Amino acid sequence: MAAKVKSSSKSRTSWFTQDRFGMFIHWGLYSMPARHEWIRNYERISNEEYQKYFDRFNPDLYEPKEWARMAKNAGMKYFVITAKHHEGFCLWDSKYTDYKAAKTPCGKDLLKPMIDAFRAEGLKVGLYYSLIDWHHPDFPIDKHHPQRDDKAFREREKNRDVRKYAAYMRNQVTELLTKFGKIDILWFDFSYPGEDGKGHKDWESEKLLKLIRKLQPDIMLDNRLDIPGSGDFETPEQFQPCEGLKDKDGNPIVWEACQTLSGSWGYNRDEMTFRENDELIMTLIDSVSKGGNLLLNVGPTARGEFDYRAQDRLSAIGEWMRRHNRAIYGCTQAPAEFKCPPGCKLTYNPATKRIYLHILAWPYKHITMEGKAYVDQVEYAQFLHDGSEIAMKGLEPWQEGQNHKLGGESTLSITLPQMKPKVSVPVVELFLKKNK
Repeated sequence: MAAKVKSSSKSRTSWFTQDRFGMFIHWGLYSMPARHEWIRNYERISNEEYQKYFDRFNPDLYEPKEWARMAKNAGMKYFVITAKHHEGFCLWDSKYTDYKAAKTPCGKDLLKPMIDAFRAEGLKVGLYYSLIDWHHPDFPIDKHHPQRDDKAFREREKNRDVRKYAAYMRNQVTELLTKFGKIDILWFDFSYPGEDGKGHKDWESEKLLKLIRKLQPDIMLDNRLDIPGSGDFETPEQFQPCEGLKDKDGNPIVWEACQTLSGSWGYNRDEMTFRENDELIMTLIDSVSKGGNLLLNVGPTARGEFDYRAQDRLSAIGEWMRRHNRAIYGCTQAPAEFKCPPGCKLTYNPATKRIYLHILAWPYKHITMEGKAYVDQVEYAQFLHDGSEIAMKGLEPWQEGQNHKLGGESTLSITLPQMKPKVSVPVVELFLKKNK
C-alpha cells in the first residue's frame, strides 16, 4: 500500500526530492564467499558453518574516504549503508551483540569512519537495518531462514521468543540513532506477513516507529515496517515503475528505485552481468523523469574496496553527471502539457523553469515536439554538455512549397548535428518563458 505524503513527511523529504541520486552499499561477511548476499538462504548454511567468515573477516584495504570520494564524483548526494543485513552481522560496535566487526580480526567499528567520511564530502547519511536476523538466537525460524528445511532444528528451536528479538532491534536502533549524530534516512528491510512469515506484530513496528520519531523526528523512513502510511517514501526494488507513483487519491508520492550494478547486492566475484554505463545513466534519467530517485548499489570486496567494475561505472556516471547534473538535481516529471517525443525522456526543474530533453536514441537531424506548450513557452534551446545553441522552428513550416513539412502550428522542431555528441546521453536544455 502506498504511503501517503503527509505535510510532516513533505518537510522531511524536501532535500531528498532535490538531491535525487544516492549510493547504496551492501557490505558484510557475505563479501568473503563472494557469491551473493543471500548465500546463507540459498545454500542453507548454518551459523556454525558460516562462522569461518566471521573468524577471518579483516578488510585491511578499507578506506572510507575513497568510497565517499567516488560517490561524490559520481554525482551522488546521499548514501545508505547496511549497518546490519539479514546475516545479523553488525558493522558498528554494538553493545548488544558480539556478532560485529569489532570482534573479528578487523577489531574495530567500521561504521563510524564511513559516516564521518561521507559527511565530510557533503553527502547525507542513511542507515539500512535488517528486520531479519538469521544469527540471533530469538529470531524464530520461518520460510526465509537458512535452516527452514531442517525439521529437527525447527523443532528444537520452536520456543524462540520474537518479543525478545523485537526488544533487541529497538536497542540497536537506539544505538544507531544516538551514537552517530543526525541520520537522514533509516532503511528497514523487510516485512513478509502471512503464513510462515513476519510482519508488524512480530517486529512490534508500532513501538519501533514511536521510538524512532522520538529520537530523530526528522529522519526519513522507508515503507517496509508493514504499517500502511508510516513510510515517507516507496521503494520499488530492481524494477522501474511504468509511471510516477501515486496514492489512492491520485496524488504523487515520494519514491526511490533501488537498483544494483549487476544481479547481486553484495560483492559477487564471478558475476559477469554488470550493466552498461549508458543503461545505468538512463535508469537515473528514467527515475527522475517519473518524479523519483535512484539509489544505486555497490558491493565492496572482503578487503574493503570497490572492485574495478564498480569503479568503472561510477566514473562513467560521474563524467556524465559533471556536465548534466542540472537535468537531475531539483528536477521531476515534466508538466503534462509537454508531451515527450519518441526515443526521449523529459525532466523538468520547476524552480528554473527549464525542460530537459534526454535523447536516448539519436535521430536523423531533427526532433519534433508536439503541442502548443512547446510553441508558446520555449524561447531558447541548447545542448547541456557544452552550452551550444540549437536551432529551432515553431509556428511556420520549415520549407515553404514542400508537400512534406517539418513543423507546423502545434509543433516545435529542433535541428541536431548529424553525429551524436561524445556523451552517453545527450541532453537539450529548453528555456521556458518566465511569465508563462
